Formats: sequence, C-alpha cells, structure tokens
Amino acid sequence: MDHFRIALAQLNPLMGDISKNLARARSARAEASGADLIVFPELFICGYPPEDLVLKPAFQNDCRAAVEALAEDTADSGPAILIGTPWVDGSCLYNAVALLDQGKVMAVTRKVDLPNYGVFDEKRVFVPGPMPGPLSIRGRRIGVPICEDIWTADVVECLAETGAEMLVVPNGSPFDVMKFDERMHHALARVVESRLPLVYVNQVGGQDELVFDGASFVLNADRSLAVQLPGFVERTLICDWTRTDTGWQCAVSERALHENKEASLYAAMVLALRDYVNKNRFPGVVIGLSGGIDSALSAAVAVDAVGAERVRCVMMPSRYTADESLADASEVARLLGVRYDVLPIEPAVGAFATMLGHLFENRPVDTTEENVQSRIRGLMLMAISNKFGHMVLATGNKSEMSVGYATLYGDMNGGYNVLKDIYKMDVFRLSRWRNANSVSIGLGPQGRVMPDNVISRPPSAELRADQKDEDSLPPYSVLDAILLRLVEEERSAAEVVADGFDPEVVKRVENLLYAAEYKRRQAPPGVKVSRRNFGRDRRYPMTNAYRNAR
Repeated sequence: MDHFRIALAQLNPLMGDISKNLARARSARAEASGADLIVFPELFICGYPPEDLVLKPAFQNDCRAAVEALAEDTADSGPAILIGTPWVDGSCLYNAVALLDQGKVMAVTRKVDLPNYGVFDEKRVFVPGPMPGPLSIRGRRIGVPICEDIWTADVVECLAETGAEMLVVPNGSPFDVMKFDERMHHALARVVESRLPLVYVNQVGGQDELVFDGASFVLNADRSLAVQLPGFVERTLICDWTRTDTGWQCAVSERALHENKEASLYAAMVLALRDYVNKNRFPGVVIGLSGGIDSALSAAVAVDAVGAERVRCVMMPSRYTADESLADASEVARLLGVRYDVLPIEPAVGAFATMLGHLFENRPVDTTEENVQSRIRGLMLMAISNKFGHMVLATGNKSEMSVGYATLYGDMNGGYNVLKDIYKMDVFRLSRWRNANSVSIGLGPQGRVMPDNVISRPPSAELRADQKDEDSLPPYSVLDAILLRLVEEERSAAEVVADGFDPEVVKRVENLLYAAEYKRRQAPPGVKVSRRNFGRDRRYPMTNAYRNAR
C-alpha cells in the first residue's frame, strides 16, 4: 500500500470514432501493464470537444457501451482505468470520468465547472456535476477534478477536505501561445492550496480549428516538477509513487524541455494540418505557390505535416508576375521536394475580359480586374482538388484576414488554412526559424525550405504593375501592432491612438477590421494558436455601425 504506479496516456483520439478510441485505450492499457492505474484525457472515448454531436442519443449510447466493454477488460487484474466519457444519468448529460476496475464501472465523477468562454461552449450541452469527493482506487483516495475544475479553487478544496490523497486531472486543454504557463500557474496554485500532488494528463492532436499539445506533467506536493511529457506527440508513461510521512511522492523521471514560441507555434501548425488532412482522409494538399512568403511557409508546413509526396504546388503566373517570383517559387518547390506545375492564367484572363467587355466598357480598370485574376486562380485550384482529391490549402495570414485584404472565392478558397491565426510579422519570424531549424514531428527536409529572397522581398499580391502590399495597407509592423490591440486586447481606437499611433491610420484599420467580418465568416477553418482567433473566440456582427469606442 506504500507504492502506486500511474500511467499517463497522452493520446490523440479521433472525434466520433468510438470503436477506434476504444481500441486505442485497450492498446495503451496493454502497454502500461505494470501500472496500477492508467489515466486518459477528458472525453477520450468520443473525442473532445464533441460539440452538439454529444446531444445525439445514439452517440451517448455508443459511448456508454464502449466504456462498459472496456470495464469488462479490467477483470484481468491489470491496471484500473480513469477514462473521460459523456455520461447520461436520468435526463442529465454530464462531462464525466469513469473509474473502471474489477470488470465493472466502479464510479463516475462529473465535471463541475463547465467553461463557456472563448472556444468553449460546454454549458450548451452538459449539466454541471455536484461537488465531488475522492474516488477509492485500490485503497487510495484520489481526487479527480476534470480540466476546468482546477482553474478555480472550489473543487480541489472540496476534494482535499473530503480526504483526497492526490489529484489526478484529465484534460482537453487546447494549445495557444500562452497556455503552457497558464496551466502551470493554475496547477501550482491548487497544489499550494491543497498540499496535494497533482497529475495533469492532456489530450494531444488536431480537432478542426483546435490543436491539443499534450505536455502532460506531474507536480509533487512541494511544487517540484517530477514529470514533464513533450508536446505534440503521443506518449504513455508510467510514473512511480511512494507514500511518505508527508504524503504521496512521485519519483522524478522524464522532464522534457518546453520549446520556445516559434518552435511551439510551428509544431502546432504541423500537427493541426496533419490531423485535419489524415482524419478527414484527404490524399494530400494542393497549394497555389506564388513566390511569396505566405505560400512558401504554408508549403513548408504542409510538407512537414504530410510529406512531400502528398503536396502539390501550382504556380499560376499572370502578366504581372515577376521573374523573381517565378524563380523563388521554383526554388521553394525544389527545396521541399514537391510536385510543381506552372499554369499561366493569361488565357483565362483574356477570356473573361472578352466576356465582360461590353458590360465594363468606358469604365476604368480597378480592383475588379485584380479580383478576376485571384478568382481564376481559385477556380484552377478547386478544379485540381476535384479531379485528384487533394484539399486546397489556403495561404492568407491573420493580418490580411483582419482587414479584408483577400478575395472571396479567390485566394480565400480552401479547405483549411494554417496561417489563419498567424500575423504577418510572425510569418516572417516563423519562416526564418524554419530555415534555421527543423521540427521534431516534421516529415520535411532538415535544411532550408525557402530562399532568403522570399523572406526579404517586399510583399506583393502582383495583381497589377509594380504592386506592393504597403500601397493598400500600413507597414505590417504598424498594422500588426494596431491589430494586436484591437483584436487580441479589445482596446478602443482612442486607447490605441494614446499608445502613439496615427489617428487616421487607426481609424482606417478599425473600419477595415469591422467591414471584413463578412469575409471571415466565409473563410476556411484554420488552426487556432493565439489567445483570440477569428471564429471561435471573436464573433462580431457583420452588420455593425459601432466605431471608435472610448
């Protein structure tokens, strides 16, 4: 009774594939045969977050049947199981964790604090559980708060007061650039308050716009870090516990280093795209490679995600495409080792000019003709997608999508966008980082993935002669700084001006930001990596006359 072995199952479920998740749980339990207990992430049996799918009675029944089948396995005297599952009790649906042992469901604990902010909408589908007591697991009293339950003090305080000897926390905690530190802050606070050690088991993998980094850990009661699993990879690890005079102590084992911002962001993009492509069974992706930095970085992420043999790149030059762009795109394709086709769009541009000529007669050339070029490219990419099954990977960044510097049904076409939540200045930083580093989970080349000229050239859409992005937008260093305040921090235009920005520029950026909401509603999904992305986190009305709030 003075020793206990807990297996942390940091795994990647497939949303809705209950039988596959059941099989994965059985496999992990077999790997952890020497443990007394194996812990799976939040709602592992169905995947997290299930959104309104969890309201379907057949889905609820299938989840319960899988949990009961898994419970029968525990009659073999192997590890007991804590597994996340939807659980129906009467008319109430709970986000729950089931304790499985001795061939049956021994107990069920229910999540108390249901998050209803940002990307979370659990109050829509679940009922909050009652304040829990600890579960008796092979003679040990273990508190099992679920994810959000440790972000405030009440649930852990209740568990400590009712005799818990340690805390085991199943999680479905999505990645963002600040999340690692934030999780650790809350976990440490609960350890200090309760004087109990804490096991944090998090999901890993991509689910639509969310990506889960895993990064599971164990803290002893003295706040020391006993275990830190790496991020963005599946991992099952058994940790050894000993009862001491002051309580349970976990032996120090693996302590992976936390990666820097660029490495974490890049890995998140790779894993999110890999899982979106693979879980939705696309044979690969097709990308419009322009010679610019956004498409080059998108192509690099794609190759790291699914391998060069599953990535097709297409250069679609017009009369405005510089020779420099042609050379740079070709070099990107060579460095990445992808298939590369050049399909000029001039025949189609001429055809559209002829078809629309009598309607546009006596009207000056403007952005209409620019958008026609973009939409021709979008049409060509969609045709390739239809013919070969490859998903179109959009390449627009967050700065452009913020202010609507993108063409509906043109460069916005796509099934997914890995840059959707990446500001332009971060695109530059990530490109430099990837040229100097490789990502541990990547399938791409070890060396450079784009020529330096792609990074150093002034950005241009090349839809008219001598065009530069800064003809239409403030310099990206200024634009991003303003957007950071307006979008991420929700500050008023007056507050942004007070930080030293030009009032007319701020007013213009704010107007563009609000006016582009209708475009963002029609944009493809993309991985969320910031604290406040467009879509799940920031949902504004399309019809909106509110401006310059103080």
